[in-house]
Amino acid sequence: MPNSASTSKPAAPAARAPGADPSIRAVRAPRTDGAATRAHLLDVAGQVFAQRGLAGATSKDICERAGTPLASVNYHFGSREALYEAVLIEAHRQIVGLDELVALTAGLDDAPAKLRAILGHLAGLSTRSDTPWGFRVMLREVLSPSAAIPALVEKAVRPKAALVLGLVGELMALPPTHPAVQRGVMFAVLPCIAMMVAPKEMPARLLPAATQGGGAIVDDFVDYTMAGLEALAHAHRAPAPRARVTRPRAAVAGRAKKAR
Repeated sequence: MPNSASTSKPAAPAARAPGADPSIRAVRAPRTDGAATRAHLLDVAGQVFAQRGLAGATSKDICERAGTPLASVNYHFGSREALYEAVLIEAHRQIVGLDELVALTAGLDDAPAKLRAILGHLAGLSTRSDTPWGFRVMLREVLSPSAAIPALVEKAVRPKAALVLGLVGELMALPPTHPAVQRGVMFAVLPCIAMMVAPKEMPARLLPAATQGGGAIVDDFVDYTMAGLEALAHAHRAPAPRARVTRPRAAVAGRAKKAR
């Protein structure tokens, strides 16, 4: 009896699609759950970093809470430090995203109206009671800056700052590189961030009447900031050149005769 193994024919290769290049191997499609796992890890890591800080949070803590293997952090982000960088960028987006800023100013005619919309949105975030974990992460980062600050500035802050710089420069009739414009952005935006990340108990105990009146604090902040930017612009604008007065020659000659 012949050996069945020796007489069996090898399986025929899978048929290729008509016109397919035989030199190109088929590539397996990526798993659809990869992005979902990465997003889940990012969200859980944000919560852990917000609670424990960068120094107190480990990859083991994050993976245990996320219910993923310990290698998940390195697989999806490369390292714990890279994961923290991604968390910082997401935290800044939770405060305000670039797309959100663009949407706020869409359809508005001039720089003052656009700035009012942006400042009102930023100040309004400070009145929210359901702040996401990104606010606490940013507060920790402000109090104890990490090595991820340069990446945060380049990837998250700079594009938004460029938009606001352009609007403040247009309002002040000065270029965005002018020191007064850049100071104006600092004076306008930093108080918003401080109000957003500061514990709500502080103003409630120290200045209890400040937050009364619903959205009055937002309206007052916007009016206050816009008036300050106008004053700053007035102080730094170059004075208009004086118009040169030309006198008729006859009048000049008459004055010369009288002087004789």
